[in-house]
Amino acid sequence: MPPSLARWLSLVALIWLQTIAGTNTNFPAYSSQLKQMLNISQVQLNNLAFASDAGKLLGWFSGLAAAHLPLWLVLLVGALLGLVGNGVQYLFVAGKVASVSYPGMFLLAVLAGNSICWINTVCYVVAIRNFPLHRQVAIGLTTSYQGLSASFYTDVVDAATRHAGTGARAEAYLLLNSVLPMAVSLATAPFVRVVNADGPGAGKNAHGGFIILFIITIATGIFAVVSSMGSVSGAIPAVYNAMGMGIFLLIPIIIPLAEGVKHVLAHNEKRVHDIVVTEQENGKHGGDEGGLQWEAHPQVGNQEEAVAVVPTGEEVAINSAREEVGARAMVTRVEFWLYFFVYLFGATLGIVFLNNLGQIAESRGTSKTPSLVSLSSSFGFFGRLIPSLFDYLFERRRYVVSRPAAMAALMAPMVGAYFLLLNHAPAALYVSTAIIGVCTGAITSISVSTTTELFGTKNFGVNHNVVVTNIPIGSFVFGYGAALLYRRRRGGDAKCMGMDCYSTTFVVWGSLCLLGTALALVLHARTRKFYSRNIER
Repeated sequence: MPPSLARWLSLVALIWLQTIAGTNTNFPAYSSQLKQMLNISQVQLNNLAFASDAGKLLGWFSGLAAAHLPLWLVLLVGALLGLVGNGVQYLFVAGKVASVSYPGMFLLAVLAGNSICWINTVCYVVAIRNFPLHRQVAIGLTTSYQGLSASFYTDVVDAATRHAGTGARAEAYLLLNSVLPMAVSLATAPFVRVVNADGPGAGKNAHGGFIILFIITIATGIFAVVSSMGSVSGAIPAVYNAMGMGIFLLIPIIIPLAEGVKHVLAHNEKRVHDIVVTEQENGKHGGDEGGLQWEAHPQVGNQEEAVAVVPTGEEVAINSAREEVGARAMVTRVEFWLYFFVYLFGATLGIVFLNNLGQIAESRGTSKTPSLVSLSSSFGFFGRLIPSLFDYLFERRRYVVSRPAAMAALMAPMVGAYFLLLNHAPAALYVSTAIIGVCTGAITSISVSTTTELFGTKNFGVNHNVVVTNIPIGSFVFGYGAALLYRRRRGGDAKCMGMDCYSTTFVVWGSLCLLGTALALVLHARTRKFYSRNIER
């Protein structure tokens, strides 16, 4: 298999993996049903949401595994953890096994959450190494599809359970969360590998493929937004949404297919070329002029391999500019802690909001929670895509906006969105959810490149998993605080209804996000010289 074809097949595989990897993002869509079925309090429900994020505390294990084990094996380990974690939960909720204690459910949620780290680590490593010159583009494109996870799962569940009761929705989500990642991982494992990792020019001639993939991805995102809007209004049947999303997810395969056709044509052209050369040489009696003339031209079939082994000045600058930092040295730096808290008060706070979206919607008296989750997922998709799109369009620019500055610019609208939630109008909930979804997705996408730029690519698998440990920390602190305020509004564990249930929480979250914006500006000031001298583009 030619390297270019193998790289594009790996990218399509990453797209499919990321689409089904975000199993924790659909938790808000069935959290209310799960709360009723398990007869647990709001605090206990929040603990289950935290447990899924807590799996990231052990995410660095996947980084170590990726450095020492075959990537296909790391991928299947992650899928297996998800199969067990979500599968046993499904069997319990569906009444197919004996009772599972609440601590047991907590541990199963941790296991399921940790499985996502293994799949994500494999996707990041493959994207970074197979497309080193377009690292942010490849990462942004593939991870943007994880923003569609909740929308994809919701479409499938809505289509399958449209005539079933509310309890069936929770069962359907947990069943899909356990089975689908394993099925897709088994199907894509042969293609998830590093291709020509030692070639500094790997992925250099990828512009045409990325242009086509951007068009497909944007069209997919538009369909997701339109279908989620249709779900809110009830205008589009769920089965059409599921079918349409499935078709859009299959379309990217045309890129490796086109690359395969291109390789076959180039191979045939080379064969014709060789035949003509042989015939001309046989027709000449000892003449060297014709042979030398043909040897002066490069062989068609070897053009890519020739490019792949010649380092360019740009690549040399990239490799010399980046400092490789291990996890132990990383945590001693001021820049790491600024970055840690920026992520905590930005993307993590947005994730906590989305985890609580089911209860927030219920307290405001709306029954459109699945549609809200789908809406946040669709806008999160575009949020993850936008940074890579800008990087691709302006990759040859002389001046750039640093990643910390971009994070600050994205967190400012989130501050307004949290305070907008104090408005009781239904439109305020939808607008705020869309803003928080798109900004959270964008910060999540930017963070991957930020980690590599500040601390290098060599130890990325461990370093980035250390960075994202702020997600379970924030999930527990912010989520638990919101649950306590929720319970206080009505006393005990009674259901809270009304704007007062989360009003104080929104003020606290908005203030923390404002603090995170200020910290992002401080990080920008401290890293400004680095970005002005050593930026990779």
